Amino acid sequence: MIRILQVVNDMHRAGLETMLMNYYRNIDRERVQFDFLTHRPEKSDYDDEIVSLGGKVYYAPRLYPQNYPAYFKYMKQFWAQHPEYKIVHSHIDSMSYLPLLTAKKAGVPVRIAHSHNTSIDKDFKYILKQLFRYGINSVANYHLACGSEAGRFLYRNDDFKVIPNAVDAEQFYFNADVRAAKRKELGLTAQFVIGHVGRLSYQKNHGFLLKIFAEIVKKEQNAILLLVGTGEKEQELRALVEQLALNNQVVFLGNRSDVAELYQAMDVFVLPSHFEGIPVVGVEAQFADLPCVFSDKVPSEVAFSAKVCFLPLSDSPEAWANRIIACRGQERSSDRNEIVNSHYDIKTAYKILQDYYLAF
Repeated sequence: MIRILQVVNDMHRAGLETMLMNYYRNIDRERVQFDFLTHRPEKSDYDDEIVSLGGKVYYAPRLYPQNYPAYFKYMKQFWAQHPEYKIVHSHIDSMSYLPLLTAKKAGVPVRIAHSHNTSIDKDFKYILKQLFRYGINSVANYHLACGSEAGRFLYRNDDFKVIPNAVDAEQFYFNADVRAAKRKELGLTAQFVIGHVGRLSYQKNHGFLLKIFAEIVKKEQNAILLLVGTGEKEQELRALVEQLALNNQVVFLGNRSDVAELYQAMDVFVLPSHFEGIPVVGVEAQFADLPCVFSDKVPSEVAFSAKVCFLPLSDSPEAWANRIIACRGQERSSDRNEIVNSHYDIKTAYKILQDYYLAF
């Protein structure tokens, strides 16, 4: 058996983390085992499941600039204590530069960077992240990406291999009984339900989504917007909801373990992101046979359903609202013929990553 050290920020329920767990649950763990190096001091949503599957979870210092001396000290000790790791696989985009630099210094032979995005959040580490982005090829000797645009963004002219952001498709197939039960649980009867799943952050562009929804409500008074997720923008977004007088029609659901059922309750899924790699939620929504309206900043390679359309962020909120309303009432089917061969189904995709590791 080989043990792969997966490097992440944390293992809470979010797109990248859920994708990793999809691979972990399906991979042959007699041959390939995952362990996780996180950068948060507390336990995450998936930690107990990781341990139950035979994995280990380590907690490194957070990657704040003021923590770098402590971080490098921790990582030097970590590699000295864990010579068993010959493959390290880092998923934190340009910030992967730091753990992979320590791995290189420690002589870890296989150092994999994995690109999951096509841009960088403009936070207080923005300049550092840009520097690390340009240094990534000097510390990673193998390159993976969730899609071609994400790969070109992080590695520029260097080669990379695409690993699909695959999900357990069967969890998401449309089921009319589940839809009825979940809508009843949420107190939804004839409402027109627009859904969004994603961290409440700049990347996901919720402010624009709320302006779109305000236009929808002018035309469809019974519309409801379900927001699944938490994040640093939550208070700002709640204030905007109040400002737009949408308190009774926007529902903040927080982080949920029943996302697969929530897709069933929705009528249209909307993702107006500023940037994306390959959004896992966009894959899940398609498997649920939901009409999907994505921004033109979402790579088109995510689409495998005929019910997906892409709109420019330069279009007005009213134009977006009209397109979303036009999706209302589309019949959803549990017929899997259209999607059964999608390379985003983990039942077949897991072998791509398993064979990749076993080739070393």
